[in-house]
Amino acid sequence: MADKGQTRTARRKQKKSKKKPIWKKILLLVLILFIAIGIGVAGLFTYYIATAPEIDASKLDVPLSSKVYDKDGEVIADLAGEEKRTKIEYEELPDILIDAVVATEDARFFEHSGIDLKRIGGAVIANIRHGFGSEGASTITQQVVEKSFLSPEKKISIKVQEQWLALKLEREYEKEEILEMYLNKIFYGSRAWGVAQAAETYFGKTDLHELTLPEAAILAGLPQRPSAYNPFDNPDLTRYRMETVLKLMVRHEKITQEEADEALEVDIPSLLREERPESDKYEAFIQQVKKEVEEKLDGADIFSDGLEIHTTLDSDMQEYVEFLLTDSEENPIQYPDDEFQAGLSVLDTKTGAIRAIGGGRNKTGEGGWNYAIQGSRQPGSTIKPIVVYGPAIEHNKLSTYHQINDDKPYEIGGGRTVNNFDNRFHGWVSMRTAIAHSYNVPALKTLEETGFDLATPFAEKLGISLKTRQIGEGIGGTETEVNPLQLAAAYRPFANEGIYNEPYAITKVVYPEGQTYEFNPEPEVVMSEYTAYMITDMLKSVVTDGGGTAANVPGVPVAGKTGTSTREDGRAKDSWFSGYSTNYTMAIWTGYDDNRAIEGYSTVAQQLFKHTMTEISKDIDTPDFVKPDSVVEVAIEKGSNPAALPSDYTPKSEIVKELFVKGTEPKKESEKFDQLDPVEGLKAEYDGESDSIRVEWKYDSDEDVMFEVSASIDGGQMQNLSSTEDTFMEISELEDGGNYEIQVVVVSKEDESNVSEAKTTSVTVQREEEEEEEEPEEGNIPSVDGLDASFNEDENFIDVTWSYNGPPASFEVVVGPNNQSLTVENTGVEISGIEPGITYTVTITPVGKNGANQGVTGEPSSITIDIPAEDPVSDEEGNVEDGET
Repeated sequence: MADKGQTRTARRKQKKSKKKPIWKKILLLVLILFIAIGIGVAGLFTYYIATAPEIDASKLDVPLSSKVYDKDGEVIADLAGEEKRTKIEYEELPDILIDAVVATEDARFFEHSGIDLKRIGGAVIANIRHGFGSEGASTITQQVVEKSFLSPEKKISIKVQEQWLALKLEREYEKEEILEMYLNKIFYGSRAWGVAQAAETYFGKTDLHELTLPEAAILAGLPQRPSAYNPFDNPDLTRYRMETVLKLMVRHEKITQEEADEALEVDIPSLLREERPESDKYEAFIQQVKKEVEEKLDGADIFSDGLEIHTTLDSDMQEYVEFLLTDSEENPIQYPDDEFQAGLSVLDTKTGAIRAIGGGRNKTGEGGWNYAIQGSRQPGSTIKPIVVYGPAIEHNKLSTYHQINDDKPYEIGGGRTVNNFDNRFHGWVSMRTAIAHSYNVPALKTLEETGFDLATPFAEKLGISLKTRQIGEGIGGTETEVNPLQLAAAYRPFANEGIYNEPYAITKVVYPEGQTYEFNPEPEVVMSEYTAYMITDMLKSVVTDGGGTAANVPGVPVAGKTGTSTREDGRAKDSWFSGYSTNYTMAIWTGYDDNRAIEGYSTVAQQLFKHTMTEISKDIDTPDFVKPDSVVEVAIEKGSNPAALPSDYTPKSEIVKELFVKGTEPKKESEKFDQLDPVEGLKAEYDGESDSIRVEWKYDSDEDVMFEVSASIDGGQMQNLSSTEDTFMEISELEDGGNYEIQVVVVSKEDESNVSEAKTTSVTVQREEEEEEEEPEEGNIPSVDGLDASFNEDENFIDVTWSYNGPPASFEVVVGPNNQSLTVENTGVEISGIEPGITYTVTITPVGKNGANQGVTGEPSSITIDIPAEDPVSDEEGNVEDGET
């Protein structure tokens, strides 16, 4: 047994000594892995090459034509039509142009075999560092192949096929032929395909041998970014690109440094032809199409890739928008001059699809500045729903009645203040009033209360990124700027129940090989339905009762907001209007490139909205905005703070309906207009001597009231006798033995429907048997006593009172200085129509009424009263800093 154990041990040692070292196993595995990877890559590359398209000579000469379709499938543009190209032979190319192109695009073009291994090595390192597609290594030959046969997608398979086809192309064609193909195929901007057409378009030259070094450098640099480097529109950028080309030419010894320096001294506009090429129809919209295709399809070129591009364009709408931006005699809008500019965009409210774009007034030339989608301007008060009132409602659930104290300028620090546009302050105002009339102070106070922690993300969800946290962002007067397309997209969720998506112009793109890409931006809920509806309802007040009435469209429910940004001198430089219906949303900017003042034309943006919305709403149904269940409309008593319900006695004129987020509406009634207290101490006595009933009462209240006195006789119907502000009255012409019931009711002067409980008293007229009276002597009518006069400044009248103790009489009242007269029965009179700075004399003469005293006059009594002159009205204008409307 021991021997066998030793044998097994020895055998194990022998096997162990025969095992290979571990590093050899690892090396073997790595080698096998590399071989497998190599075989896999080779197989994959072989597959890519095998599936590469064949070289089709018919596609080498000219670029493929891309076609653009409107929303109804009608072709609206052919972006590479034959009329836009001039083919040229290699022999017609001057050396200076060939040198510029080769130095810029492919310095070793005449040496390599179609691919440049040195450039590939550098590109591989860059792609490893920064990701695939970060740097290309395409030669001129590869560019010809890519533009002729392949899609521009940055895929390894495409790149492999491109290099393979470039090698094949170099075997089938001479270098000169390939360069000729390249220069005839590429797009130079301004509707020019091919270098010959570009030379004529920009410089008016049909013989390329007439090209100068600066012109050749410009043409060599244009294909990289044709629109950006367009010398008609961006001469500064053109110079920057030309300088790069000249440096490359010096580096590759095509020109000397002295020649480059001399070329850079040229004035680029002086090289250009006077006539710019005419713009294509729908060009403003096609510029947006180009932008979206380049963003969504990496490397795609709408001018040379033969694409089929389906868009959201409404052709009729686009044509009308372009008409409104012309100086046509039929245009209903009057512009101040040719330099006054405008840009507008029209979106489908439900989907965000771009239906029309107005790029500018009297546009000429392809690729010109598009005011609707390029650049940006301060938005003025159009930003208030986005930054101020939207977040306030969304997060704090404020009502449209929410009260804000507009009492004084808003201090923004550094000794600077913001006033309202009218340089006035309006006390406590509702949010609806503040936004309808675009008051700045309430907006800034609301933003301060809400805070940027809530306002900033709210705006960002609407596609507006605030540049600062300065309080002036609330009135659109700081660093944040927008263009009409961005602003329309931001307003659309208010019209669309709080749903946002990126505005879009393209719906589908089809490549010549059949690859199809469809685009349908994902909608996102960015605010509550109650926020969207309540903002909309207040913006409807802007166009019906506020600062945007010039934008109101009869018969179409619309909402919108004005906006004005100002220069340092306080004069307007940008005028905006952004508004919407349930069908369409628009934003319009107007102003000048050089920010000159636009006084007198601040409503042009509103007019553009009104005429556009009127036209595009014809023959279609435009329903009103629907109030969601999360919003309740409540009747509120004006002036109540906090909001209170009206009482049964609140005047109708003091009731307003406002919107509240459900659950936040007020429950308490206002006590301001409670039922008036009745009179006290009512009594009536018959005075046999004057044969009248004297009625008296007491009333202790600060309410502005009058007293309505009625009477009935022997249980008959109550008849109104008179209304008075006094607390007494005499009733004459009585019936003997009649039982009089006297009623007094207190009535509010502010609301005649607010009356007190009636108080009554009764008295019987019991005349004594008359003894034979002696004929009264003439002259027993005494003068009045206690004559007094006071001036009521608030209501502008003189209140004159007196007393009288004598036989029945009426009273003749004469008022100087004009000696106007009237006769009254009571012992008091109010004299109206008072003029300031005049001294009035009032004379009262009693005139007998009965028997021998009839017509007999007593001694006149007079009193004078001086009426103060008016104080001069102070009308100092505040210095508005950073004020936006």
